[in-house]
Amino acid sequence: VQLVESGGGLVQAGGSLRLSCAASGSTVSINAMAWYRQAPGKQREVVAAITSGGGSTNYADSVKGRFTISRDNAKNTMYLQMNSLKPEDTAVYYCNAITNLGAKYWGQGTQVTVSS
Repeated sequence: VQLVESGGGLVQAGGSLRLSCAASGSTVSINAMAWYRQAPGKQREVVAAITSGGGSTNYADSVKGRFTISRDNAKNTMYLQMNSLKPEDTAVYYCNAITNLGAKYWGQGTQVTVSS
């Protein structure tokens, strides 16, 4: 499984961005997917997660009500709509996929920078 993120960039506080994660390879084996982020000097943390069919989602408390995770299995793509961005959302955002055998895959990351 290969994962490629896109959509990061520089945005002012209060603005919006939509991240995409395109999966290729053995996509039929992908089960749950998630977005993580890692800010400078901090540990990588989970931002949002979604089940295989998209029927269940979970969010970190810090992004609830502002971020929305979704996936389009027909396009093998996962999204993260980020609204009302704050400077503390600045981080490298990573796409994560877990297969039905428990293997984990990561994308290369995309930088999100929110200016105050």
